[in-house]
Amino acid sequence: MNDGYVYSEWIDGRGDGRRADRYLTARYRHSTLEQWREHIAQGRVLIDGAPAALTHVLRAGQELQWHRPPWEEPAAPLDLPVLYDDGGVLIVAKPAGLPTLPGAGFLVHTLLHQVRLLDPDASPMHRLGRWTSGAVLCTRTPAAGAHVAAQFAARSIHKRYRALASGAPDRERFVIDVPIGPVPHPLLGTLHAATPRGKKASSVATVIERRADAFLCDVVIATGRPHQIRIHLAAVGHPLVGDPLYAVGGLPSPNGTALPGDPGYHLHAAQIGFAHPATGARVTVHAPPPAILALR
Repeated sequence: MNDGYVYSEWIDGRGDGRRADRYLTARYRHSTLEQWREHIAQGRVLIDGAPAALTHVLRAGQELQWHRPPWEEPAAPLDLPVLYDDGGVLIVAKPAGLPTLPGAGFLVHTLLHQVRLLDPDASPMHRLGRWTSGAVLCTRTPAAGAHVAAQFAARSIHKRYRALASGAPDRERFVIDVPIGPVPHPLLGTLHAATPRGKKASSVATVIERRADAFLCDVVIATGRPHQIRIHLAAVGHPLVGDPLYAVGGLPSPNGTALPGDPGYHLHAAQIGFAHPATGARVTVHAPPPAILALR
């Protein structure tokens, strides 16, 4: 069980003039109208610091808080080895299965929370999918964060990934520039995938070891679109081994029910390079891959 959490927001035009129970039901659909009314009756919903009444009508500018009681989070690995620690920069090795940020029932079992147990001022500057392991760069000060954010915006952060992909490619190196953007999805409404209407995306994959019906490759990405490596390798006919979501072509499997956070694939952020925000010196940090992604 965690310690619960206080969700807070300022009411704007969407809530002005609406009853609190109906506003909460429409905005936060994880709970029904009856459940929200129970939260209000139990004093868990506050308006400007005072318990809300069931008939309370919201006004723009009010602060609404929901005191979510403690809950049992899904299990996740919490070991977080430190790869680099120098002043305003902290780099940790995220294990597969640990979400980067809170959501979907995760709060304490996230990289963000675990990093802040190491340093309350540390914040991840990018995110990896739940089942992607490897190096995550965090900063500890606003100045370091701004410096690193500018490098991400300028695409001067070097990121190399290790992946286990299916099939037997006919070349050792291939450049993938398939655009990535939202496509219809029966469960989520939309999902990022390969689409000519998407945004520019660029990956370079290099085969480093061939296996039976599969191969290890190192992938360098110039852009950071959601699920980019999974989509790009699938788009050129080589989905990641065990990927439950993306099929050949870079689209979700037809009639599939998998979601982006489902496990099965093998992907690892093996290296990150950046200019140190204090010195300007180039820093490269390696994260050893799990056994299945190591050279044999």
